[in-house]
Amino acid sequence: MASREARRRLIVNADDFGRSHAINQAVIRAHREGILTTASLMVNEAAADEAVDLARQNPGLGVGLHLSVACGRSALPPSAVPQLVNCHSLFSNNPAAAGFRYFFSAACRAQLRDEIAAQFEKFRASGLNLDHVNGHLNMHLHPSVLKILCDNAARSEVRALRLTRDPFLLNARLASGHWIYRLGHAVIFGLLSARARPVLARRNIRHTGAVFGLLQSGRVDDGYVRKLLPLLPLGDSELYSHPSLDQFKNEFDALVNPSTQALVRQLDIQLIRYQDL
Repeated sequence: MASREARRRLIVNADDFGRSHAINQAVIRAHREGILTTASLMVNEAAADEAVDLARQNPGLGVGLHLSVACGRSALPPSAVPQLVNCHSLFSNNPAAAGFRYFFSAACRAQLRDEIAAQFEKFRASGLNLDHVNGHLNMHLHPSVLKILCDNAARSEVRALRLTRDPFLLNARLASGHWIYRLGHAVIFGLLSARARPVLARRNIRHTGAVFGLLQSGRVDDGYVRKLLPLLPLGDSELYSHPSLDQFKNEFDALVNPSTQALVRQLDIQLIRYQDL
C-alpha cells in the first residue's frame, strides 16, 4: 500500500455548521449524498442544537469547533466579556479592527481566554468528539487567539487545527477575478500560517499540508472543484466551503455533483477527516 505522503488524501469540510437550518440541511445532505467528510460547528448560533442532533445521527461526519471571535455571537453574557461584544452578545463585524484590539489590549486577551474556554465547554457538552478546530473567518490564526488555543491545547483536547494556507499560484490557475481579495488573503494567511506552523509542531497539533477554499470564499463551485481535484498535491489537503440550500447553494451543488464524486474515485483520492491524519 502506498504511504500517506505518496498518495492524495482530502478532507472536505463545511464551515458554519449550526448557523441556520438551511446550512445544517446542506451539510448533512452533502455528507450523505456527496463528498463532505467534516463540518465545523458554531456552538453559539441559532441552529446549533439542530446541528448537534444531526451530527449524532451521522457519526461518520467529523465535527470540529468553528471558533467565533468576530462576526458572530458569544457564549458568555455581555457582562462577562464587555470588551468583546455589544449588549446583544455580538462580536464586532469588523474582523480587522477586532484583531487589532485583541493584539494590543490585555483586557481583551483576558476575556478572549474566558470566551474561548466557554465555547470549548459548549462543544464538550454536546457529547461530540472534537475532530478539529478552526475559526470563523479563520481568526484562529490571529496570534493572540492561537496562543490561547495552544496554551490550552491539552486541556481542550485540540489535536488538529486548520493551517490556512491556500497556494496563490495554484489558485491563479483555477479561477479568475477578485484578484485584490485573493492576493491580499494569500499574503496575510501565508504569513500567519508560516508563523503558526512551528508553534503547532511544538504542541504536536496536526494539520494538512495545504488548504483550499480561502481564496474562493462563496465561490467553491463545480468548475473550481473539478479543476482542483486533478491538481491536488501529494499528501493531505483540506478543501473547505460554505454549503447552504439558500445563500451558497452553488457550493452545496459542487459537493453533491455525481461527476465530482466519480472524479474523486477516478483519481484515487482518499476522503478523510482530521482525526484520520
